[in-house]
Amino acid sequence: MNHFQYKGTELFAENVAVKDIVAKVGSPVYIYSHATLERHFKAFDNAFNGVAHTICYSVKANSTQSVLKTFINLGGGVDIVSGGELYRALKAGVDPHKVVYSGVGKKNDEIEYALNTGILMFNVESEQELTRISEIASRMGKKAGIAIRVNPDVDPGTHPYITTGLKNAKFGITIDRAMEEYKRAATLPGIEVIGIDMHIGSQLTKVTPFVDSIEKLKIMIGKLKDLGINLQYFDCGGGLGIQYNEEEPPLPADYGKEIVAATKDLGMHLVFEPGRNIVGNAGILTATTLFTKERDDKNFIMIDAGMNDLARPALYGSFHGVQPVVKDQDGMIVADIVGPICESGDFLVKDREVPMFKQGDLMAFMSAGAYGFAMSSSYNSRPRVAEVMVKGEKFEVIREREKVEDLVRGETVASFL
Repeated sequence: MNHFQYKGTELFAENVAVKDIVAKVGSPVYIYSHATLERHFKAFDNAFNGVAHTICYSVKANSTQSVLKTFINLGGGVDIVSGGELYRALKAGVDPHKVVYSGVGKKNDEIEYALNTGILMFNVESEQELTRISEIASRMGKKAGIAIRVNPDVDPGTHPYITTGLKNAKFGITIDRAMEEYKRAATLPGIEVIGIDMHIGSQLTKVTPFVDSIEKLKIMIGKLKDLGINLQYFDCGGGLGIQYNEEEPPLPADYGKEIVAATKDLGMHLVFEPGRNIVGNAGILTATTLFTKERDDKNFIMIDAGMNDLARPALYGSFHGVQPVVKDQDGMIVADIVGPICESGDFLVKDREVPMFKQGDLMAFMSAGAYGFAMSSSYNSRPRVAEVMVKGEKFEVIREREKVEDLVRGETVASFL
């Protein structure tokens, strides 16, 4: 459920008409519903009532400060993949002991920053990374809490670009090699082995791959215990999907029931890294129709938002529902909705039946809260759009629209030119 609903013929974000937001802020604009963010976080968190757990929101899905602050206020932590994401989370007030650091390419200065911050643990993704963390922590006189991200080689049945748990993925350490790395980690200076981690992919619509992966890791946990390596944290990762179109992902409560049953005998503190599942349907991107064109029985609707604003359709062929902000169109039409970027791949909708938008009409791309603004760019020297958060009858700009002056900030013309 989300809080973007029609009242009569007008689309509302909670109790604010979307057209009123655009009238004040301009177009295109990302709009987030605070009530939806809060509802989705609580639904996921409540799925694990009675079990020791921490919800570490996956910052990469949407790193906007107000979004982070919403989850932090509800007791959440964060899963980060860069020093920049750590900085954002700390600015938003996260408890450092609720921070887990994932990612295959942690730089020295990022490791040092995380150690000085006092994060809970690094999710180690390679043998060389483990050695590097040990060296840096030892030099700094600190202990780095670590979990090894174990690649369980389970097919999650999702898009190849967001599948991360197969043996040929760049992520994690293979399940065959992980035992040896745990043994080595236990002997390394500056390292405290405290957990185990898995993350098998994104936009999963079944619980079975999660459970299958947990069962594989439980065998490893038992073997480690026999060696005197007692783990405290089981990071189950993220990846639970949402409904973009006709998908039927499990509810967090159903997912929680299965995960709790699979881990109940371990006596470990569970960590989860949901991202898309709690922000995806909490945001929309609104855009304005600029022109329409018909060519060889092909219809095009040109809008003021492009692949630089919402990359997922061009990158993954992803589906985003399209709804009119005001329902006054004359029927439906099969069309491509395209942006102003000089690329043939600049489309947000391809060969789909949509309302017959006319010049000046506003449209909303649904389920755009995850990997929308976070993946946007200034390609074609287009300033990035504004972001707005709605709460009840109020709304605020939480990120100003970039100006053309921002496009050259930090640039200089070489002195020899």
